[in-house]
Amino acid sequence: MATPIIPTPTSHFFTSLRTRVHYLDWGNPSAPLLILVHGGFDHARSWDWTARALARDYHVIVPDLRGHGDSGWSSDGSYMMANFVYDLAQLIELLDRPPVTIVAHSLGGSIALRYAGLFPDRVGKMVAIEGLGLSPIRLEEKSREPVPDLWREWIAGRMASARRTPRRYPTIEAAVGRMRERNEALSVEQALHLTHHGVNRNEDGSYSWKFDPYLNGMASEAASDEGLPAFWERITCPTLLCLGLNSWASNPAKDGRMAHFRDARLVEFADAGHWLHHDQFDRFIGELRAFL
Repeated sequence: MATPIIPTPTSHFFTSLRTRVHYLDWGNPSAPLLILVHGGFDHARSWDWTARALARDYHVIVPDLRGHGDSGWSSDGSYMMANFVYDLAQLIELLDRPPVTIVAHSLGGSIALRYAGLFPDRVGKMVAIEGLGLSPIRLEEKSREPVPDLWREWIAGRMASARRTPRRYPTIEAAVGRMRERNEALSVEQALHLTHHGVNRNEDGSYSWKFDPYLNGMASEAASDEGLPAFWERITCPTLLCLGLNSWASNPAKDGRMAHFRDARLVEFADAGHWLHHDQFDRFIGELRAFL
């Protein structure tokens, strides 16, 4: 019996707002286009398991967000939400295969949902894994904080980042250990894969994460979630919202956010945290296939 061919991606780059943005292409270009968008402090290779599962039926494209993975860093250390959304719009424009299906996690979800609200005719289906941003309660708390204080906190945090030396790990095993601290549900195989693709080797032989340290503490006006419902209300495609019951994220059906969508349903994942697509991969793929 012939050994099954395991799909592997090819690397590509495009320029967006003078930044070199990297993406993976999993082949099968005649199939419907599907884009996977990772979350903050993550990278495109975190979608490898999902991409392999879908590559036979879809043309899977997976970008590294600016400042992440193998994409370029902002020259001024600034990461505006509008720039992330522009990068996604530029990628979809270059691929020129609307309508697209988008599956996105966390920060990637916030980016993709904004795009789907801006260009509803270009998105056929949307899956957001805990990508709705801050809960209404947290937004209410933030609204009571004086804006000048938020700006001062951001400036102080940025100055602290400039003085801080990026953390270095003496061995790949040490970096894997840190990865598993961040998500205890990861298997050793998952953590090794995510770490291997998420670090660069330094000149002294140590390892550092690929993401730009300046991603910590985006300017408050850049990441504001107050206007998100206006984007959600303009989304016309079917939308699947995914929630890990062990996550810190608020339930959008209970807190009222899901009511802003025209056509959305929620799937809850028991024994799963914020990275539910890693924690409960088989069930996630089952729900994803059924929705698609």
